[in-house]
Amino acid sequence: MSPATTRGPRRSPVDRVRAELARSAGPELAAQLPTRYVRLGRVLVVRWPETLRPHFSSLARSLARAHGATTVLRFAGPVTGELRTPRAELLFGSETKTEVVEHGVRFRFDAARLLFATGNKIERARAGRIVQPGETVVDLFAGIGYFAIPAARFGRAARVLAIDRNPLSVHYLTQNALLNGVADIVVPVLGDNREVALPTGTADRIFLGFLPSAVPWVERALPLLRPSGGTLHVHLVADAHTALTDAETEVTEAVRTAGGVLEAPAEGRVVKPYGPGRTHVVVDARVRPV
Repeated sequence: MSPATTRGPRRSPVDRVRAELARSAGPELAAQLPTRYVRLGRVLVVRWPETLRPHFSSLARSLARAHGATTVLRFAGPVTGELRTPRAELLFGSETKTEVVEHGVRFRFDAARLLFATGNKIERARAGRIVQPGETVVDLFAGIGYFAIPAARFGRAARVLAIDRNPLSVHYLTQNALLNGVADIVVPVLGDNREVALPTGTADRIFLGFLPSAVPWVERALPLLRPSGGTLHVHLVADAHTALTDAETEVTEAVRTAGGVLEAPAEGRVVKPYGPGRTHVVVDARVRPV
């Protein structure tokens, strides 16, 4: 009987790609390969430094092969503009349309043209838990249905009015409502939420998911709430050291300035880090318009 073969720990896909790079270009360059990447269905998203550019093609091919992925995209720099458009470079493959299944919700989108923040995963799932059956919900920054679809599917809202100004986002929002069996509940609205006509005095809950700050839209949201009151979920970025206190104070002041009344203290929750020294926070505020 031959002696048993001892195997070491299984290497991660990035470690295997780094080993290939070390063999072809040397260990110093291989050490520059970041370990982090994001998987969005069959699309991989990387943030590789420019120093690796001569090797982008081979690296992307190796990483895709290690994962069984069809496409590799490189994101360079932050998202830009009010439409939150990613700066994406295609490194491998051709198909950038993908589908992510998350907490029982199917999201289809174009990973090269639309942002899908994996760090918001818990908050998307929470939308399905905090919405109460029969509620009327408004999402002023609906995107592809990040909050609107869970609110309809798992929160069992009676109606979700989902507004977005990006035609591509609304295209996928409509698709995702169909995919998840909530097309009779989610009402996509294409337009700028500052200008499009919206029903006043009917909403039980409003999502304001715009970064770096949705606070300026508190004034827009208040008249949409029922006279008896409702809940705002306001997203913003604050200093990491005092994020919750600062965010709660900012939303509280915005509600008061807009003429609303807080029926309970605003309560902040950390969503994720947002760059050096900054934190993405969502503030839940039970508000009554006056």
